[in-house]
Amino acid sequence: MPVLEQVLEKYPEEVKIVFKHFPLNNHKFAKKAATAALAAGSQGKFWEFHDLLFKNYNRLNDKKIRNIAIKLGLDMVKFDKKTKDPLIQERISRDLRDGNSADVRGTPAVFINGKSLRDRTLPGFQKVIDRELQKQGRKAAKPAS
Repeated sequence: MPVLEQVLEKYPEEVKIVFKHFPLNNHKFAKKAATAALAAGSQGKFWEFHDLLFKNYNRLNDKKIRNIAIKLGLDMVKFDKKTKDPLIQERISRDLRDGNSADVRGTPAVFINGKSLRDRTLPGFQKVIDRELQKQGRKAAKPAS
């Protein structure tokens, strides 16, 4: 099970994940991939699309992105129209500005209450989340059994 899923399972009421797009300039298809994921999200398939993109990050091209959309059973007419939606480009630009403001240098980047998390293991997440909860006067999660 991926670490973020484990974090959500352990802290279902305390943790909220916010995903921001930060397509790197040195990755030719990063912005197209972000656009496609958001277009897939309009059909309820953002996370599925996202996961397949990351699984294939080093093999992305226009054909691969299109094949992912087809594999997920997306309505391709709606998908193609949505990839041209200026609101999607606006969101990606806003996310990039947010990332630059937060001094993001690469992906993935993880922040907890505005602080960069370096140790992205479950114990690393737990340590920082529990510390933040204690600052708020809330109880830390119980250790895993």
